[in-house]
Amino acid sequence: MNHKTSSPLLDSRLGQDREELTAIVARLASHQGVHATHWPALTLFRADTPGAPTCAMYEPGLGLALQGAKQILLGQHPFVHEPASYLVTSVDVPVSSQVLRASPEQPCLCLTFRLDLQRIRELLPEVEPVRVAPASSPGLSLSPLDAGLLDPLLRLARLLDAPRDLAVLGPLIERELLYRLLTGEQGARLAQIATSGSQGHQVSRAIDWLRRHYHQPLRIEELAGRVNMSASSLHHHFRAITAMSPLQYQKQLRLHEARRLLLAGQCDVATAAHRVGYESPSQFSREYSRQFGAPPLRDVARLRMADAGTAA
Repeated sequence: MNHKTSSPLLDSRLGQDREELTAIVARLASHQGVHATHWPALTLFRADTPGAPTCAMYEPGLGLALQGAKQILLGQHPFVHEPASYLVTSVDVPVSSQVLRASPEQPCLCLTFRLDLQRIRELLPEVEPVRVAPASSPGLSLSPLDAGLLDPLLRLARLLDAPRDLAVLGPLIERELLYRLLTGEQGARLAQIATSGSQGHQVSRAIDWLRRHYHQPLRIEELAGRVNMSASSLHHHFRAITAMSPLQYQKQLRLHEARRLLLAGQCDVATAAHRVGYESPSQFSREYSRQFGAPPLRDVARLRMADAGTAA
């Protein structure tokens, strides 16, 4: 792993680059909410006021807070994401996220770059060996931001207004960005998840199976067998990475999908409960209320009202 040292010149460059990237994000994300860009892996976020905690599913990705601050809760572990740090999520994890610091004059501005673990896996042989991360490394972590990582993100953002250039240069910049991640402080964790046969990779496979079959009954012995682990080892490493058991993780997936179905107006509460694997609508409503802070219909009405206010 590379050990970077700070210097006045590097610190000055980091500050200047961060200011420029902040200005680009503020211009492109001109109103509250999540904004897609011409580069599919790159999304922007803006909030003009602090907010209540919201539940979300974080995919493998790199997150950058450019202005303001957010708190992210993984299980019972809080992470405060501010401009001096970058966040890496190595597996799909359900979290609670809350904007802590934002105002119309100084909005909370964030950038997220979705990570392709297959591309990371392909790049690994060309990268100097990174030290091995513990098998129990959590699936979400913060590190100090450095100029080497910020630079390719800034160059990619500059190209968002030039789609032709972006189509040619974007893949090259993305490759450089993945290289910077793998040779930085978070590289060992990403390598752990991406390396076939590692316990982190086995847990990642278990997560992938759960995401595709969340509506089916969960049998830990069968899931462990699918990823070539013992049931006790799977339970231990799964909890260490996601801060929850496989059963708790499945419940989170079910509730998030039910919420999506209800928001889309595709079905009523009882049908949504059945589609995601609940046999008892009353149990579904109880667990939904515990998760999202209100019964299904009230929660969905609140979310639609908030969306309408944001759009206005």
